[in-house]
Order: sequence, then structure tokens, then C-alpha cells
Amino acid sequence: MTYARLTIALGLAALTAACGKQAETPVAAETSQAAPAAAMSGDMSNMAMAPAATSPIKAKGHGTVTAIGKAAGTITLDHGPIPEAKWPAMTMAFKAAPTITDAAKVGDKVDFDLTLVGSAGEVTAIQKKP
Repeated sequence: MTYARLTIALGLAALTAACGKQAETPVAAETSQAAPAAAMSGDMSNMAMAPAATSPIKAKGHGTVTAIGKAAGTITLDHGPIPEAKWPAMTMAFKAAPTITDAAKVGDKVDFDLTLVGSAGEVTAIQKKP
């Protein structure tokens, strides 16, 4: 009987201690693995999605490189609003050619060109800001 009470008490103590902890957020770093394309952050409650287009839309943006996935061919950008896509500021992963992923580093402030088809985008050019 004492063993059962001790087990229950220790279990409750462990659960209570775990309740106060917050999950750690991984720090974005240059790796060979990219953030999932669906990983976006920011207030998207007022985001009007551009109509699904069959022809590509050209857009320009400004932002900061937060992750590079060379193996996956992606670059994650924390960017400002992109009016051509009716997107608010957010962090989003985009497809990118090796010439783009090789030219950028995590932390770079950049101007970039996008080609958008539907809600998917590809960075087609990138220029570092001084």
C-alpha cells in the first residue's frame, strides 16, 4: 500500500513540475535540412489568398534569411508584406535553385524576386543588402 502511494505521489510531483515548463524553440541555423514548406509564422488572420493562378505571378520582397536547406533546395525568409500575392509579413520557406542557396547565408538581409503559382513560390533572384 505504501509503495502505491509513493508511486502516485512521485508521478503527481513529476507532472506538476512539467506543467510550468515551456517547450524550447529551436534556433534556426544553416543546415542541410530545410524547414517544412508549411512552416509559417506571423499574423495570417487577415491574409487574403491570391486566387489560384495557372500562370505565374512575378513578385518582389524584402526580408531576412532564417534558414537554408541546400539538400532540399529551399530558403526560409522572414519577409515583409508581398502585395502582388496579397500576403502579410511572415516567415516562409520557398523553393530556390542552388545558385540562390549558395549565395545566401542565415542572417543576410535581402531583396528577392519570386515567381508565384497558386500559393507556392520560388525565389528566382536574391540580392544582399549592405
